[in-house]
Amino acid sequence: MNCAAAELRIMFSPGNVQLVQDEEMVPSRRVLVTGATGLLGRAICREFQANGWSVVGTGFRRARPRFLRCDLTDEDAVRGLLQEYKPEVIVHCAAERRPDVVERHTEAAVNLNVHATGTLAKEAVACGAFFLYISTDYVFDGRNPPYGEDDCPNPLNVYGRSKLEGERETLRHCPGAVVLRVPVLFGEVESVTESAVTTLWLKVQQATEESCTVDHCDQRFPTDARDVATVCRKLSERARQDPSIRGVFHFSAKEQMTKYEMSVAIAQAFNLPSSHLIPLTEQPADAAVRPVNCQLNCSRLELLNLSVETRPFTSAIADCLWPFTPDKRWRQTVFH
Repeated sequence: MNCAAAELRIMFSPGNVQLVQDEEMVPSRRVLVTGATGLLGRAICREFQANGWSVVGTGFRRARPRFLRCDLTDEDAVRGLLQEYKPEVIVHCAAERRPDVVERHTEAAVNLNVHATGTLAKEAVACGAFFLYISTDYVFDGRNPPYGEDDCPNPLNVYGRSKLEGERETLRHCPGAVVLRVPVLFGEVESVTESAVTTLWLKVQQATEESCTVDHCDQRFPTDARDVATVCRKLSERARQDPSIRGVFHFSAKEQMTKYEMSVAIAQAFNLPSSHLIPLTEQPADAAVRPVNCQLNCSRLELLNLSVETRPFTSAIADCLWPFTPDKRWRQTVFH
């Protein structure tokens, strides 16, 4: 059902958020997505909007027209934003997700991954919104997979610890919230370097140059952000009707691959050579330590019929990377 409401645009100056209204018909269900300029955030915005929700997304450094520019570490700005907009659902994607960056800039990362999360969780309760926090498989040490929702976390790096603390802040301030743990993501990237999966395209394309090494140590479960977005919408819609939908959930694709195996699969998808790719079986000494295998058991989501069937990695990654091929007509010849 639609109702007469106001579409929200943003005008901003440093330190605050100012909303400007344009009168027009918009859907009555309102969702606020943090980190909406990122890979997962964009997918979530599209998914909710395509299913009849009124969507407002926030960003900071990459904020653009039709997104709200808001510093989530500014408690007053967050409080003012939620009091003004009054969302029914908040999906919190914003995070510093790069483990090596978190190791070097720990204080800034903790402010965003932990403290800002706590602020959002508290304000979600104050405005009566359902709160969904995006977390990571890196809360586990990778030594004894697969990991269920109730298994004891033991993160190996600062990034994993910060996301675990974000989970705890979420559930401490907002007991009715959902924590959704997901693995490494790929999807409709704006540049191939936006995802740890799609950035492998750069190494695949080095076939005419010298050989290059690719990690063949850590087992990953590359997952399409578009599938995660669908799960977020389904969780949010069910939770609005059923308050028992709370606590920790896992979602992951099923295919287990190292980055080397992903690279070879990408090369095969585009009929490119892969002989220049050299598997590296030891973790680099100068990088944040990564867990070897954080396979997630997703049975809780599946038992509630809230999961989705994922596409095979090769077809999904080809769909995401074809715009970056030298000949854009490639997609027409492969998919038709």
